[in-house]
Amino acid sequence: MSNDIPLLQLQDAWRECERHIYHLFHAMLSIHTFMPLTDKTYINLTDEQVQDIDQFILRYTKLQDTMGGRLFPAILSYLTEQFEDRPMLDKLNRLEKLGYIDNVENWQTVRNIRNKFAHDYPDDPDKNVAHLTVALESVSVLYGILNTINKRLKDSYPMLKLGKELSGYPKPELKLKAKCSDLLEQER
Repeated sequence: MSNDIPLLQLQDAWRECERHIYHLFHAMLSIHTFMPLTDKTYINLTDEQVQDIDQFILRYTKLQDTMGGRLFPAILSYLTEQFEDRPMLDKLNRLEKLGYIDNVENWQTVRNIRNKFAHDYPDDPDKNVAHLTVALESVSVLYGILNTINKRLKDSYPMLKLGKELSGYPKPELKLKAKCSDLLEQER
């Protein structure tokens, strides 16, 4: 009975991540129709295309916020790890040590992408296109983190029911103008 609340918190956080990844992939499928973007095509986007990008931004941000703010703490709580009052980096390091995250640096990279991506530069379409492209490519990192968590939980707790399998969602492949690593290098 004492593990009921952490279990419910974990399941609820997981389901919220599922909702965000589902809508994120849906937005990516829409964006796919007008990729790759250039500064010229970016400034001529239709209202519907802008809404698709806005939906992507919203779900990309919400997914990361849910993972960092709810899912990671819920995993630690479910595992009875005492990390509620610890800094985020300590939580990430513990999750990595336990095998729930492959690499803390991957998470920090997507958080940095999110922070840069959250700003709109109306006078710099090149920067907006670069940030969008990097964010689109980094979705595979977020998806990979969720898959690692799902696999680790299933391996450790075979009876645990989280929700729908992530593989059930259509994962879009985008034709991007540049590689994530190239764009990150340009930012430096």
